[in-house]
Amino acid sequence: MKQNKLIAAIKGLLGAALLVGMASTAQAADPVKVGFVYVSPVGDAGWTYQHDLGRKALEEKFGDKIKVKFVDGVPEGAEAERVIRELAADGSKMVFATSFGFMNPTLKVAKAFPDVAFNHATGYKTADNVGIYNARFYEGRYLAGMIAGGMTKTNILGDVAAFPIPEVIQGINAYTRGALAVNPNIKMKVVWVNSWFDPGREREAAVALMDQGADVITHHTDSTAVVAAAEEKGKYAVAYNSDMSKYGAKAQLTAVTHHWEKFYTDEVQKVLDGNWKPGNVWGGIKEGMVSLAKISDDVPADLKAKVEQATKDIAEGKLHPFAGPVLDQDGAEKVPAGKNMDDEALAKMDFYVKGVEGKLPK
Repeated sequence: MKQNKLIAAIKGLLGAALLVGMASTAQAADPVKVGFVYVSPVGDAGWTYQHDLGRKALEEKFGDKIKVKFVDGVPEGAEAERVIRELAADGSKMVFATSFGFMNPTLKVAKAFPDVAFNHATGYKTADNVGIYNARFYEGRYLAGMIAGGMTKTNILGDVAAFPIPEVIQGINAYTRGALAVNPNIKMKVVWVNSWFDPGREREAAVALMDQGADVITHHTDSTAVVAAAEEKGKYAVAYNSDMSKYGAKAQLTAVTHHWEKFYTDEVQKVLDGNWKPGNVWGGIKEGMVSLAKISDDVPADLKAKVEQATKDIAEGKLHPFAGPVLDQDGAEKVPAGKNMDDEALAKMDFYVKGVEGKLPK
């Protein structure tokens, strides 16, 4: 009798242990879901491609600890809200919304999912569960502008721009100031396409700029169309977001590239550790979030050396792309000599600097 009771007790303990083991195994196998929302197709170059490299870095680092889902080609506005909401409702513990126009949809969804961590790229509004992150693209733009200014023969530069928001205006102005630093005779022409990703319109804008005499063109749009157009026309181009040399082996002088891998892995690690809090990240050359791709062999050694020194000086805080005096295109002083434009002013930039032609759309 006692033996039967002992056997029963042992069986009970073994059963309980088995259940605990099964629960632990199930728990260990339950990955943390992470969502990404992309404004344009992933492709093999461009803004979304660079963010997708960050997604892949997450999967490589964390393996089966996480489960990542992305949705690309999402228009800004109501459709973005729907996609962000679906990712949150599907159990995502962190959602990355990777375009400026996703800001308000992200904030709206975040209110309904207070236990989900949201990060929005390039925006300026935060909440208890919404952080923001951005890169100091203008630092890379200044360096690329130096190359463009040194390589132009017509002294006319061209820029295919997306939307007239501070981030894009910073890039136009920094590029112009970098060009003027090596060539005081340049003029910058801008064509606005009012889209992040529209290869047809981007190409048309690039061709229009080249028809106006621009022999070095750049862009603040997502596709490879501008670089490809420059290649076809025998002109130079400075790519944006990522290296696009495969679309313009002769045209591309360099590319202003963005790197999100470390930010994404750091943020997901915080979620896994249970200590994530909304932040405000704005990293540049120093932090490795912005860099130049390989500089073309067409660029003379002395100009390369100037760019390399400027890169070092920006990283060390010795050079600021908007160090005073900063004048607008009408000659009005925006930043006095001896001062640098602060982050608040940068984030609200709404004017063209001297050297940019045309009127800034409002």
